[in-house]
Amino acid sequence: MIQRACFGRLRILCPQAVYSLKGDTLLFFFRFLPELREICIKIFMNFIFGGYKSNVIVSKGIPSIDSITNKFDNALIIADENTAGIASKICGGNYIPHCVIKSGEENKTWRSVETILSSAVTNKLGRDCIFIAAGGGVICDISAFAASVYMRGCNLALVPTTLLAMVDASVGGKTGFDFCGIKNLAGTFYPAENIYIPVDCLSSLPQREWKSGFAEIIKTAILANDFFDQLDGISSFDYKSDALLSCIEKAVAYKGKIVTEDPRESGGRRILLNLGHTFAHALESVLGLGNISHGEAVAWGIIRACRLGVKLGITGESRAKKITGLIKKFGYESEYNCDKAALIGFMKNDKKKRDGKLAFIVPDEKSAAAVTLEKENDLKILEEILV
Repeated sequence: MIQRACFGRLRILCPQAVYSLKGDTLLFFFRFLPELREICIKIFMNFIFGGYKSNVIVSKGIPSIDSITNKFDNALIIADENTAGIASKICGGNYIPHCVIKSGEENKTWRSVETILSSAVTNKLGRDCIFIAAGGGVICDISAFAASVYMRGCNLALVPTTLLAMVDASVGGKTGFDFCGIKNLAGTFYPAENIYIPVDCLSSLPQREWKSGFAEIIKTAILANDFFDQLDGISSFDYKSDALLSCIEKAVAYKGKIVTEDPRESGGRRILLNLGHTFAHALESVLGLGNISHGEAVAWGIIRACRLGVKLGITGESRAKKITGLIKKFGYESEYNCDKAALIGFMKNDKKKRDGKLAFIVPDEKSAAAVTLEKENDLKILEEILV
């Protein structure tokens, strides 16, 4: 059996275990009996985000409560109405207090954060407790924010249950909630110490949620530029697919590397992770938060970013065509009937703006580049591509 696996110094008491080291990623391939495969660790990654150590553990099943709380006496499990059943499957978790909030982007609000904080107070949890969030991007974001402010910061573990949360929301330490109709207007940087990715949770994921998460994988593949062509070989969303697991690993590893270099998005390459997001957040706000998934909006935003890049002479037409073709291949909508003035209005309130200038990320030949728009002619270009 496996006693312990840790990055740097590996200790596995199993002669049948085979592993390989690739960057900061350990890949484990175990030839176990079927029942042992249920608990085996497939991928383990270790990052340092601005002084915070953050571990990512990819496994087949949901982690046990003992593995999450082995250093903590008190805990709070946080889920929404859709993931409460998954949270209850955390072995032994029944004796841990649960906080269940309403599901959906429309509930990514201060009121939900307040519900979490009130539950922690009601259960008399101290600063040495741990918040355990089991859910998608909304749950990960608001639970992490609540942890960052509860008694000025308590411990945090994330169990992302959607593809979007696994490859994006849970990794890197961004927390937040929507405010004044603007997505993620309020937030902090607060990385989780441990992120447990149970791939079996993807087995029940609706098609729309698959597409939402896969858009972030496409985005990361454009930036990393080393597994983009691999995506073209994926014909369906199959959680058992080795190709998909490889893409999840590469997306997490790339984001972890970028965030390690620039943990607070303060002038380094982390801003590139916002490819398509200035457009996407505006679309989400115009259509009404929750009426379109984040990934669907990101896919649309990446297409607009390609068009902007072509107009500015940064994105080659062949590169833009290849990216757009891949997005359309997976069935994303490329057109939405929206008021251009409203879209631009929300972009002007986007938190990525600098000195009043609209900020965008557009693809270049090897990755992506940051650009700003401020002149009247620039805004005319923006109107042209928002067709």
